[in-house]
Formats: sequence, structure tokens, C-alpha cells
Amino acid sequence: MVISEKQDEICEPNQDQMIQKLVFPEGILLESGKKIVPLEIAYQTYGQLSEAQDNAILICHALTGDQYVADVHPVTKKPGWWSKMVGPGLPIDTNKYFVICTNVLGSCMGTTGPRSIREDIPQPRCWGSDFPAITIKDMVNTQKILVDFFKIKRLFAVIGGSMGGMQALQWAVSYPEQVYSVIPIATSSFHSAQNIAFNEVGRQAIFSDPDWRDGEYWRYGVTPYRGLAVARMMAHITYLSEDALNRKFGRKLQESIKASSLPIFGEMFQVESYLHYQGSNFVRRFDANSYVTITRAMDWFDLSQTHDGDLVNAFAHVQSRFCVISLSSDWLFPTSRSRVIVQALNRVGARVSFVEITTDKGHDAFLLEEPDLDLTIQGFLAGIEEQRRLENHAS
Repeated sequence: MVISEKQDEICEPNQDQMIQKLVFPEGILLESGKKIVPLEIAYQTYGQLSEAQDNAILICHALTGDQYVADVHPVTKKPGWWSKMVGPGLPIDTNKYFVICTNVLGSCMGTTGPRSIREDIPQPRCWGSDFPAITIKDMVNTQKILVDFFKIKRLFAVIGGSMGGMQALQWAVSYPEQVYSVIPIATSSFHSAQNIAFNEVGRQAIFSDPDWRDGEYWRYGVTPYRGLAVARMMAHITYLSEDALNRKFGRKLQESIKASSLPIFGEMFQVESYLHYQGSNFVRRFDANSYVTITRAMDWFDLSQTHDGDLVNAFAHVQSRFCVISLSSDWLFPTSRSRVIVQALNRVGARVSFVEITTDKGHDAFLLEEPDLDLTIQGFLAGIEEQRRLENHAS
């Protein structure tokens, strides 16, 4: 049972915003066998749940995303990360659908994570680096608790890009009878060696920061800002394509730089300034322990791992309709990874569509203006609405 809604208690200073959340005192048992008690789930909802409770769409966010899919972010004051996609009259139309987005387990925007207060010990304290290792499946099981709270027996759709796509695939495998359709975007059924390598470089940047303090930085009133900023800079490069970077920056120098006196230190090129900006903004809203925790969860993800290493076996019992979407210039999760998913789904006779969106914007294109992506999602949702109407009429 849920006992309360409460104000967020965060171990770091200057993050004292109100967050909509529910508290589940029974907690959650993780795949590792460890238990988190109590469990807090932060979330946002949009639209109205129908009387039949059959119009719910769960949106799963990416690594550094949050529940503010269509709201102004309370820290950065920027529009929601998918406000171009979710809202009245938009492809995911909140006049028709009841949209749920949760902050993932282990993150730092309200759902229980390293920055939360640990209450299962005699003297409550910040979880910090004691927060247990989690998996994508643990994130999905946490979302399932919230979906059950809303008494939704079957989600109309689960949609997500990047790490959100991993969650969407996990939903189809873990709860086949409770997901009518799935839209995984720019994602994979496993995290590749290259992906793991990029994440490890980011983690090592954090660990190398003198303020890391073995993950106990909160005890000393410091944060490994420099290491976390470098980790974000590194990751952000992987989200963009070479064409996108060249189009935006090329080899443009900072306005203050003159060819007669090129500096060795400091920012020389505009692309350097852009990355520094991304890094400095990121540390305002994200926690270093959460970054380490979630990147490890992504690295561990492999849907076939518990199915004899065979993705076909993992999909053996799926019942959802799938629309798998890739982005042509995405080199972090290339189209070849989406084809692996589609081929495995075809082998089990699943109902699957596949679309590669032609774009030169790279992995982050699913968050940007992409009319073809809008049309694909809108068209697929309309199509499965019609399928469901026909099925209900036949029955």
C-alpha cells in the first residue's frame, strides 16, 4: 500500500524542490537479491485515464532523463525533454492518452537512488555509494509497481528511446500480457563493448576527481563536478553525428582567438565551448553516484543473457505489437542493432514493423525536430488503436 506523498529529501544542497512521488513501504526486491525499503517513485502524468483504463502510455526516459517529459524542468527551467512529442494534439496526444513517465530507480529526481535517504538502518543517512547495483529489469519492476497502483491491467503502449528503449523491450519480455504495443527507438537488446567502453571512460573521469571521495562526497559537502562534467562531455559526443557537429561548429574558432596567438590551454574552438557548456549544465541537475549506478545498469543489459544467450528465446512469449525505430546516423545504437531485434521478433512470429528514420543528427535525433519520427509514432499508434477496436468488436 501507498502511505504518503512527501517532499523530496536530498543529500546534496540546493536541490530542495517539490517532486510528485509515492512511497511504497514494502519496497522492492532487486535482481541481486537485495531489497530497497521503502521505495519512492517520482512520476508525472498527462491526460486522463479512461473509464476502461485502456489508454495508458508509459514513456521510459534515457540515461540522464527524468519524469518531466512534457513539463518545465524544476532545476534547469527548460521545457520537457519530449515536449515536441507529448501533449495535446501532438503525436502522443494527451487529449487521447493517459501518459505516465517515472524517474528511473537509481536516478536523482525523486525515485529512490543514491541521493535518497536510507531509512532501513538505525541512523538514517544518504545511500551514497552504498546504493545497491540495479538492472534495467529492476527499473521496469519499479515502474510496474506504479502502473499497478493506477490499477492499469494493460498498457496501451510502452515507448522509449536509448535506455528508455531497453526498458520498453524489457517490459515486453517481463510482462507480455500487460503491454499491448511497444515502440523501442534508437536502442539495442544489449549494450555493446564499445558502449561499455565509453561508459567506463566517463566513470573513470568521475573517480579521478579529488572530490569523488570514494562516493562519499556528500559527507564532505562537495561534489565531483569536474569529473561528472567530463563524463557528460564524453557521452554527449556519442549522441551526435559527425555531420551534425560539422554543420553546427566546423572548425570555427572562439571570437577571442586570433591565429597569431593560438593558446595551448583554454577553449580555442567553438565546439570545445559547447562541450564545456553541456558539462557545466549537467552537473547542476545530476548526481555522480546516480550516473555511475545507471551506466552500470545499461552495461549489464542483455535480454538474451537469461535465455541461454538467445534473443529468440527471450522473445518467445511476447504478445505486443512492435514498431522498432532506428536512426540512420546513430553510431551509438546503429540500425544493425535494431535489425537484430526485428529478426528475432520475426522468428517468434511477433507482429513487428521496422522503420529507419533518415537523419544526419545522430543518436539524439529522437529528441529533436524529426517530422518522419512524429509521423511514424502517430501512424503506428493510430493503427494499433484500429486493430484493438476491431479485436474488441470481434470478441
